[in-house]
Amino acid sequence: MAELAGVSVTTVSHVLNETPHTRVAEETRERVRHAAKTLGYGPNRAAQALRTNRSGLIGLLSEEIATTPHAGRIILGAQEAAREHDLTLVIINTERESSGNSHRDDVQALLDRQVDAVLYATMYHREVSLPPNLQALPAVLIDATDRAGIVPAVVPDEVGGAVAAVSHLVDAGHTRIGFLNNDDDVPATHLRFAGYRQVLDDHGIRFDATLTASAPSETLPGYELAREMLSRSDRPTALFCYNDRMAMGAYRAAAELGLAIPRDLSIVGFDNQELIAANLFPGLTTVALPHYEMGVWAVETLVHLLHGEAEHRLLADKPTLLDCPLVIRGSVAPPRAD
Repeated sequence: MAELAGVSVTTVSHVLNETPHTRVAEETRERVRHAAKTLGYGPNRAAQALRTNRSGLIGLLSEEIATTPHAGRIILGAQEAAREHDLTLVIINTERESSGNSHRDDVQALLDRQVDAVLYATMYHREVSLPPNLQALPAVLIDATDRAGIVPAVVPDEVGGAVAAVSHLVDAGHTRIGFLNNDDDVPATHLRFAGYRQVLDDHGIRFDATLTASAPSETLPGYELAREMLSRSDRPTALFCYNDRMAMGAYRAAAELGLAIPRDLSIVGFDNQELIAANLFPGLTTVALPHYEMGVWAVETLVHLLHGEAEHRLLADKPTLLDCPLVIRGSVAPPRAD
């Protein structure tokens, strides 16, 4: 490579390993980098780590997201952002209901590999208590908030997503809008309900508690809730569902009751699980969770923290909200005149 770049082996070493206090012209550096790229060479990571006390590794502790297709986009976003900064992810997948000791051990495994910082991603939006040893390094939470308010966090704008979903139904002309909600005591349950209520209040639509129902956020409970609600003589003309799985159950209930979507019933989901939403007939209008964007945001924030930019630590005061955009397909239409 030195021969291709027309420089000495020592100059190549200085450029690729970014040796400080060496006088190498920028034009020479560019020749060396071009030669390295042509020949597939890279810097000596071990030498860099010894010199800078940085490994170039970021740990990602994931609560099952590595095995979940839709949330796996967190990993993709984090990987691509890390690559832009010449960093590498080290991923440990842990159980969602893992004990505190197990999480501590997983963090220690990352520390033992000398990662420079840690991302902690949860399976769904919730509040967590962090293992004490996580405070040894810069850290960022993804899809979770820190009970102690110490670590910066990024979460979906659940209220904004629900507002977008229900507003879409109101804009289509619906005023009797049912809400099939989750019954778990997690932030999304309360925040999506808050968004639903906000739209009704903003448009002067009276809230009817009988048009809301809660159950585990799976397909069968969604079917059962929808069938009961749609069997009423004063049934809703539209349903907002906590997630796409419950919406899929609502599709089945509507079909059994002879209701065509969207002619007789409009439905909007949440999560944009494409294996469900894009393959229902008609396609399900839903709200997308910003998994990829959260992964990118988390890495960019870690980079700022690694560079000692203290103002980014202030982000721990409250989580950063990322937009949940509406994905319009074919499940919404104006209510029938009759």
